[in-house]
Order: sequence, then C-alpha cells, then structure tokens
Amino acid sequence: MVEELVAAGVALVSAGAVYTMAAARVVKQYERGVVFRLGRLRPEVRGPGFTMIVPGVDKLRKVNMQIVTMPVPAQEGITRDNVTVRVDAVVYFRVTGPAEAVVRVEDYRFAVSQMAQTSLRSIIGKSELDDLLSDREKLNQGLELMIDSPAVEWGVTIDRVEIKDVSLPETMKRSMARQAEADRERRARVINADAELQASKKLAEAAKEMSEQPAALQLRLLQTVVAVAAEKNSTLVLPFPVELLRFLERAQQGQQGQQVVQQPVAPVVQEAVAPAVQEPVGRSVQEPVVPVVQQSVQEQLLSPPSRLDVVSGGADSGQD
Repeated sequence: MVEELVAAGVALVSAGAVYTMAAARVVKQYERGVVFRLGRLRPEVRGPGFTMIVPGVDKLRKVNMQIVTMPVPAQEGITRDNVTVRVDAVVYFRVTGPAEAVVRVEDYRFAVSQMAQTSLRSIIGKSELDDLLSDREKLNQGLELMIDSPAVEWGVTIDRVEIKDVSLPETMKRSMARQAEADRERRARVINADAELQASKKLAEAAKEMSEQPAALQLRLLQTVVAVAAEKNSTLVLPFPVELLRFLERAQQGQQGQQVVQQPVAPVVQEAVAPAVQEPVGRSVQEPVVPVVQQSVQEQLLSPPSRLDVVSGGADSGQD
C-alpha cells in the first residue's frame, strides 16, 4: 500500500514536471507575448518574465519591441524637373501594438519595407533636384508621414526616416560642377571689383593730399626707389611721369605745325612772274599781266609739296 502511494506520488510529480516544462515560457525584457487559445487572441499581452500557457491549447508568439533599422533599397526615379536620380534611405520603426502587429498584417517588416519603397518613389516624383540635395529635412518629414499613416493600423510607429544618398548621372554632375565654378568665378570678380573700387577711393584721397604738398610726391618716389633697390638686383626702375611724355608729344606737334606755316612762298611767286615779264615785245602793252600771274601762283600752290621744293630751289638758283 505504501509502495503504491509512493509510486503514485512519483508519477504525479513527474507529470507535473512534464506539464510545467511544456507550459513554461520566458519572455525577454524587450519582447511581449501574444497568446492564441484555440486560434483566438487572448486580450492580455504577456509581459517580460516567466509565464505559463496551456500546453496543446495555447500558443505564445513573441513580438520584438526594439527599434528596427531597415535600409530601403535604392529607388530610381525622375524628379519634377526631369532629372533621373537614384535615392536610397533608411527607416527606423518599432512595434507599439503587439496584437495588431501579429493579427492585422502577415509580416509587418515586409509591409513597412514595401511601403517605404513606394513612398520614396512618390517623394522623388514630387520633388525637384535642388530639394533632394539641399532640403532633405523637409523631404524626410514628408516621407515619414507617408509611411506612418498606414503603419499605425499595423501597430507600428515610424520613429524616423532619413535619405542617405542621392546618385546623379555623370553628365549632371559635370553640369553642376561647371555651374558652381561659374558662380565662384562671378563672386571672385565682384570681390575684386569691390576691392579695386575701395583702393581707387583711397588712392584718390592720397593723391589729393600729395597735391597739396609737392614734396610728398618726391618722398614717395624715393621710397619706391629704396624698395626696389632693397632686392639686391642690378636693375633699377625709376618711375617716369606720363604727363611729361604727353607734354613732349604736344611740343613736337607744335613745332611741325610752325614749320609748315613758315614755308616760303615768295620763290613760287617769282618763278610765276618771270615768264610773264619775259613775253615778246610784240604783245600789246595794254594786255593785263596780273591774271597770268594769279593763275601761275594758284597752279604752284595746288601742286604737291615736292614740287614746291623743286620750284623753290630753281628760283634760288635763278636769283643767284
């Protein structure tokens, strides 16, 4: 009798141990347990720690509550300004409703991945290239809203969405590089022009001050000579005022004009008068000689300068 009781107790203990081993479950701190009893969802969600279920009747499914980092494959699309780009992103999300994540969607990870890809293509088509390159924060917010709207029903919350990289065609990269270079060149020219303007104003003020004191210009000239001579070279550069060159040029032009005005005309008149005086005696004394002289003088004056020199030389020889 005692042996039977002992055997029954051992059997009972063994059955209890087996039942406990079959029913015991351990839920980790970052997990939550969703229990299905005969296929129906139990309202309570099992928290972290040790928990028991009915073996063969209940089924426990664990849901990870950590933040999941999911990369979105690169999506190729055409922007609103007709530029072909490839954009990839990353999505950070976590499960806030374990029961909804298990019941309402077959695989919430795959669903979030597909929703992120379609939303990224939609963002590419609605945005311009400059927005993709410079205003990514606004696009990230728009992409987060587009993914989060259907994910809320799945018990998933989108924490953050980031656009990682924007790949451009090589031709577009070269065009943008040329545009940036031209913009830098424009800014450099504007800065140089501004510097020249400021320098010219300062030089004008310095010239005004030096004009009041002529000795200041000489001192400045000596300072320039000293600065050039300090380089230990054999060439000495002396500034030469341009006004002096212009003065010499005007003086030379004035001398040439005086020579042209002072060229003698008397020999020409003498040569023209000589044939008229030596006319035959048979001509009538009453015939006027003045028109002949005037015509000869006009012809000589209208002849080239070389002819004037020849005539002048002949007249001089005749007088001798």
